[in-house]
Amino acid sequence: MDAIYADAKYQEVPREEKQRLFDEVKADMRWNETLYGCYECGICVAACPSARFYDFSPRVFAQVMAREDVDSFYELLNDSVWDCSQCFSCTRCPRQNNPGGIITIMREVAVNNGLTSAKDALQAYSRIIYKVMSTGTQVAPDMLQPDFFPDWGPDVVAVADNLDVWRRMVPPETLHTTELAWDVSEKTRLELYMIWKLTGNLEMIEQIDEGIFMILEEVMEELLEENGYDIDDFESVID
Repeated sequence: MDAIYADAKYQEVPREEKQRLFDEVKADMRWNETLYGCYECGICVAACPSARFYDFSPRVFAQVMAREDVDSFYELLNDSVWDCSQCFSCTRCPRQNNPGGIITIMREVAVNNGLTSAKDALQAYSRIIYKVMSTGTQVAPDMLQPDFFPDWGPDVVAVADNLDVWRRMVPPETLHTTELAWDVSEKTRLELYMIWKLTGNLEMIEQIDEGIFMILEEVMEELLEENGYDIDDFESVID
């Protein structure tokens, strides 16, 4: 089937490649529980917070996938798929469709295939990924710098300029420093790393940001060695 629009984007991409990615989405084990047929009632759109701020419609995902419009699918895979807030408000659908679930699978396919659009969309999160995966906790105050997150707008500048004030507002246990608000045990960090390793999350990160992947591998391998484990000795680490 031809794309919805005569001026569809990505027409230079071979149809075989679009079809391959489309088939990869449909081959996912979760696929059969995401789409049952669209009434076009618009309930998913009415419930969607992203639809209020972007040119975004969860209903379009259900419609495009249902009629197997491969060209429009590829557009969504590269553009609108990253506008979803993943709140799953769209599951209010009377037909039990799950546009958010469709989008989840599509995002994973985009990442696993190293699409440029996926790398661009996730670029701003690379330092957050590193922080969470290397320490087991979230972003520290010292990371709130304009050059770290240029796409966060002018608010991050105000935060960065007043970090001393923000630090005095956090609980005393943090000692008002840029250190972590709490420590994560090495055992927990090891367990988290092995989960990411076994579930393929590290390979997904490698597709998006090879630099972050290499740093994480080095940091976690060093932690494993310090605790007497081998990187490939999964069972002993889990036990």
